[in-house]
Amino acid sequence: MLRPERMSKVSVTGSKRVMSDVIETIHDLNLVHLSDYDGDIEGFENGNPMEGADEASEKLVTVRSLESTLDVDEEDAGPTRIVTEDALETELEEIRVQVNDLDDRRGELEDELREVDERIDAVAPFADLGIDLDLLGGYDSLQVAVGEGDADDVREALRTEEAIESYEVFEGENTAAAFAYPRHDDPDALDDALVGVEFARLEVPDAEASPEQYVQELRHERDTVESKLDSVENELEDLRVEHAGFLLAAEEKLSIDVQKTEVPLQFATTERAFVAEGWIPSDEYAEFVEAVQDAVGDHAAVEELERADYEPSGHGHHAPVEGGQEVDDSEVAADGGTASEFDEDDSPPVIQDNPGAARPFEALTEVINRPKYTELDPTIVLFLTFPAFYGFMIGDLGYGILYAALGFWLYRGFDSEMISKLGGVAMWAGGFTALFGVLYGEIFGLHLITEYVWSGVFGLADAPLKKGLHVGAFAELWLAASLLFGIAHLAIGYVFGLVNETRSHGVKTAVTESGGPLLLMAGVGAWLFSTHMQSGGGPRPELLYRALELPPVVGIAGLALALLGLVLVTIGEGAAGFLESPTYALVNTVSYTRIAAVLLAKAGMAYVVNLLVFGAYEVDLTTEAAQAHGYEPYTADYLFGLFPTEIQHETHFMLFSGPGSHQAEYYSVVFDGLIHMGWGGVLAGVVVLVLGHMLVLGLGVTSAGLQALRLEYVEFFNKFYEGGGEKYNPFGYQRNYTTED
Repeated sequence: MLRPERMSKVSVTGSKRVMSDVIETIHDLNLVHLSDYDGDIEGFENGNPMEGADEASEKLVTVRSLESTLDVDEEDAGPTRIVTEDALETELEEIRVQVNDLDDRRGELEDELREVDERIDAVAPFADLGIDLDLLGGYDSLQVAVGEGDADDVREALRTEEAIESYEVFEGENTAAAFAYPRHDDPDALDDALVGVEFARLEVPDAEASPEQYVQELRHERDTVESKLDSVENELEDLRVEHAGFLLAAEEKLSIDVQKTEVPLQFATTERAFVAEGWIPSDEYAEFVEAVQDAVGDHAAVEELERADYEPSGHGHHAPVEGGQEVDDSEVAADGGTASEFDEDDSPPVIQDNPGAARPFEALTEVINRPKYTELDPTIVLFLTFPAFYGFMIGDLGYGILYAALGFWLYRGFDSEMISKLGGVAMWAGGFTALFGVLYGEIFGLHLITEYVWSGVFGLADAPLKKGLHVGAFAELWLAASLLFGIAHLAIGYVFGLVNETRSHGVKTAVTESGGPLLLMAGVGAWLFSTHMQSGGGPRPELLYRALELPPVVGIAGLALALLGLVLVTIGEGAAGFLESPTYALVNTVSYTRIAAVLLAKAGMAYVVNLLVFGAYEVDLTTEAAQAHGYEPYTADYLFGLFPTEIQHETHFMLFSGPGSHQAEYYSVVFDGLIHMGWGGVLAGVVVLVLGHMLVLGLGVTSAGLQALRLEYVEFFNKFYEGGGEKYNPFGYQRNYTTED
């Protein structure tokens, strides 16, 4: 749970004659995380790809290209199938020819369509002029220029140009056409005249019809091209439907073939022998040996080289093994062998070993990094604390149900493993939010659960917990509780740090780097919650030792522990550690008061939404007045008006239409609420109710969620966690589209 699965380094040594059989067996097992051969064995070199590797790679590229062209996805798979070599030779080639021909034709038609659109865009300015296209060119002596510019500027330029004898300018809304007759047969007279004018020349289309007719012809041509293009797209769609299943199966088979034929690159080989090494879960070793022996018998030897301990480099070792059993180092030394030191460059891959319920929280751990094989996995602590922090801060049955529903949708609605895990996290967070909502007696900020469950069913005056908006003692209690949460959470982190540091750098380093801060924090925390010096006008607020009233002796012992922790921190980190001691002692712990802050903020937001919609009133039914009307004495502040009934002390939530004659002295309206302001107010109230609670729901993720994550990542993880473990990636393939049967 706190450690990954135990891993064993294994090797398979055998004749090249059986190498392909061994590869098949290892691939089918899907167990071995293969190691790359680094050239350390004298006389051995990295192997070469097996026969057919290049051909399989080329076909795989072809299949993936066809899938991309046809837009094939996994939903098109159909039933699993056997893909034969003959099918890869004949059927794949037929599909390739058909698809490539149609794709080429599609490309040509798309280019043709693009060209027609460009011609339509080009002729649009000429339609603005209203002049037939054949009149805008083809003259011997008359010069014509058509473009976009100011017609008056063009006229002025032509009027002042001596080389032009006469001219005429036609203009549309955005286009102008200049016709000019030069004096001395100057072929550049019009161009020279327009040099200083902002005039963007347009090329006149080669057509004789009017611009409107020409555009109509082009649009007809475009319709024809689009029809042909649709026909090609339909043919490609037919090919996709017909061959998608085969292509997906072919891709899977070829991917497997490429895996198998290229894996010798990771082996150590000679002309006649090979050695393959890799990591497998230690519990699977017997199955691995049996499978290889069944496949090739005595032609290959399987050996468990070492069983990886959880000790980092320099302070631990891979336990040597004989016959699948660990042996003592002294026994190995007596035989002339040595225990192999743990090499960080050859660290075992990590298979996190968490209970099923906690596995979704591996996604949160991996946001930072996968844990190393040699360090404690914090996932189980995330599982136990993150949903509790989140639920405690939101604490509402209605919101909890919605969060859980959203998480279920993410969990079941997406193929991504990461999104699915995040959906699981959201379901747990929603579950704890609903649980605390029941304890707070709230649903969407209304105390209906208090009224109908805790009071109605169990006969309690109130819910077991209160958020503390109107009851100051609870607000103070949650601040103090947040500090206690912080001390406990950080203590776990420091203990994890002690374990990791002891294994990595020895006991002395662990005590100074993790033990010192732990003692400093715990000692100061014990003193804060003790009654030692409580009445001397000291720096501590009373809410601390009133929330958890520890005896003075505990406070004195806490100060002694804090002093010892300060000494250890100073020894370990020097002056820098001494200066950082306030952070270890109190600052990190105070950071957890954000839990109470978010709790009160979210409760206040939901309260404001409900106040605007339902309104509120105060009730003060004194003993004398209660006896006069047969009621028990009752006093309450800020009760929402929900139900149309007369005021009675048994019903705390009510919708009032106005005070009765004998009731006016017992309550007063604080705010009428939108739903008591006519039909317009009812409609506005519904909008405010829905949008307001959606806002609170969304902010719950961005405030409670992010704050809880901050406490986990910044405060907790920083005390011990590094990460950087290698993902377990066994040699094999999970078949989805093919079968060998």
